[in-house]
Amino acid sequence: MEMSTVSRVVKIGLCVCGIWPYLPSTILYRFFWIVMLSTVQFFQYHYVAVHYYTDSFSNFMDGVSSAMTYSLLFIKLGILWVNQRTFSDILQMMVADWKNCILTDCSLHITTNKARLSHRFTNWIIGFQLTAIVLYSCGVLAVNVGDIQRMNVSAREHILKLKLPFQIDTSRTYVLVTIFEFLHLVMCGCGISMINSLIVTLILHIGGQIDILRDWLLNIFSKNMIKNDMDGITMKTLITKHQRIITFSENIESLYTYIALILFVSDTLIICCLGFIIVTSIGTPEGPAILTRSVLFYLVMNLEAFIYCFAGEYLTAKSKMIGDAAYDSLWYDVTSEKSRLMLLVILRSQKRLTITVGKIMDLSLERFTSVVKASASYISVLLASTEY
Repeated sequence: MEMSTVSRVVKIGLCVCGIWPYLPSTILYRFFWIVMLSTVQFFQYHYVAVHYYTDSFSNFMDGVSSAMTYSLLFIKLGILWVNQRTFSDILQMMVADWKNCILTDCSLHITTNKARLSHRFTNWIIGFQLTAIVLYSCGVLAVNVGDIQRMNVSAREHILKLKLPFQIDTSRTYVLVTIFEFLHLVMCGCGISMINSLIVTLILHIGGQIDILRDWLLNIFSKNMIKNDMDGITMKTLITKHQRIITFSENIESLYTYIALILFVSDTLIICCLGFIIVTSIGTPEGPAILTRSVLFYLVMNLEAFIYCFAGEYLTAKSKMIGDAAYDSLWYDVTSEKSRLMLLVILRSQKRLTITVGKIMDLSLERFTSVVKASASYISVLLASTEY
């Protein structure tokens, strides 16, 4: 089977989400997602509007976090749909990189290892997301079992916080609605996992290409280099490789910069809402059930913010290594023409590669800590306001 950095699971998921470019079924899948998410979003925000005027502030916060999570997915899909051509260029560059990795044995080894690591991370992200969905659903059902008042069908809690236009007064109707909500939640969870796995895949791929360039820079001018292994590597090859890495990074930036902006705004509020629910549920009769459904959901949202921030930090750190490798090579022992070209590589490497938050600030682990701190501050304000 032909090896690829994008795993088969991610490719199938992106096709179903209408993200994979230029497929005959893309329009049909996009229409399906638009209709499905728009319908559910209408009933979700209707639920939020109704519970804004009730005394159950915890249900209101739960509805807000759930609705905003779906809105975030909707926006992510829309941005990726609009940038279909950019994503197509990225895929073409990845295919070309796999074809070119046969130039040296080290290149093939690095690219293959990054692909395997990408597949492993993809499985972890999807598994963690699905586990959170199952526990969230079990927590909702556990609340119904533990509350005598919810023996009445119309009073039972639903997996999704929806204000439906019809009355649920029979157990059969409740079961059918619950099954639909669970399947809908699984589909959206998989969609979120695919998009998060995609940025991990792209970042690991470009990290592998940077490692290949570093290996070439350190060995091409080395006095102890293996001649047969570096015969196909020239100054033109090095510069072309460096330029392709820069272009690949710019494409990732244009694909994810506005997704990162929306994510930072929404994830801060979602994490705040979930944190508030977790804190206020401690010590209550329904506390164990609420913690079961909310804790892992809280961790998943933090993981999502961490993935994006780590991707930016990883790309920045890797890009700095290009200049270090070029400087550490024996560029001063070659002809003046080649040394001037190497100086240009070193100079260009000083401009680091990164992913920005809406072209405002760089994604980094420092940004992640700011999200966590801001969420904690909002939680303390909400707790203080509810005490009065």
